[in-house]
Amino acid sequence: METRRCGRTDLVLPVLGIGCFSFGGGTYWGEQRQQDVDEVVACALDHGAYFFDTAETYNGGASEVALGQALRGRRDRALIGSKIQPNHAYAPEVRRHCEASLQRLQTDRIDVYMIHWPLNANALRHYTSDEEKLSNPPRIEETLHALGELQREGKIHYLGVSNFGGTQLAEAMAVGVPLALNELSYNLLMRGIESDVLPACSHHGIGVLGYGPLAQGLLTDKFAHFDELPPIRTRTRHFRGSRTGSRHGEPGFENETREALDQLRRAAAEYSNRSAQATPTLTSLGEMALAWVVGNPAITCTLVGARNRAQLETNLRAAESPLDPVLRAEFSRLTESLRQLLGPGIDYHQGRENSRCW
Repeated sequence: METRRCGRTDLVLPVLGIGCFSFGGGTYWGEQRQQDVDEVVACALDHGAYFFDTAETYNGGASEVALGQALRGRRDRALIGSKIQPNHAYAPEVRRHCEASLQRLQTDRIDVYMIHWPLNANALRHYTSDEEKLSNPPRIEETLHALGELQREGKIHYLGVSNFGGTQLAEAMAVGVPLALNELSYNLLMRGIESDVLPACSHHGIGVLGYGPLAQGLLTDKFAHFDELPPIRTRTRHFRGSRTGSRHGEPGFENETREALDQLRRAAAEYSNRSAQATPTLTSLGEMALAWVVGNPAITCTLVGARNRAQLETNLRAAESPLDPVLRAEFSRLTESLRQLLGPGIDYHQGRENSRCW
């Protein structure tokens, strides 16, 4: 598999990594058998997709446990990324939570350890109701210096952030503790990072982990209508703010999102039909959408979830198949108006006035 270097660091990642949110099972994705986790991890390693992204908050730590079990006997073949919750990012708490992750992962080091969300009250509110913490979020200086100490001890190899906007990234870089990457949502329907954040990452010489390349199933043929989606997946600003669980409070862009998806599906079908005689490697919108993300050289590594080996093999094929340049340009054109409507903001779950990321 192709690899890319993270900015000006010496960290090299495969263009496709494994998002481990479903590992361990939980309320968001449902049950997940450990046997399937083991098979996904083994298959990923065999195909060069050796980066695995998890977090202490994923399924209450069960994701880290499941990944640790799947990597027993092959830990040295893998790179692990994990993340600390923003409400745990106070200097006195950082060590305890990092070491708890190390224990769950059954390892002596985390290759890339990231701050999961920016350190502000809007971000903390999704993890805690402690008014004292909400009134006094962690300072980026204290968090990064605490993480730097763990890095010097060898418990962390590289440091990173997740969901940091351009201004927040600049503030973090000014602390002087080197960062290797920024983990960000990126797909055909969520292109906000193209405006400011991708240029900021390039300017600061750090890599980009892209997550959600299929927009949690929207960019596949699995769901014919929005009402078929689980409510937990219709909370972004693409959908009206009156939907169950939504918190952005805005009208949303359902008609525009639906039109973009319809146009993407037609373009994908036309391409597949034109190429039928040539037996194209990419045959579905989901495969083409993943190839579109991987084909952006500004994205160091694209994270994709896989519930079983068959799903992973489909994703591997898509990641290793270059998207036709003409189709790539057409996909970008078809989603440009939606990109403009959604704006440059990268927090799709919050309203523009109370974004966690800037």
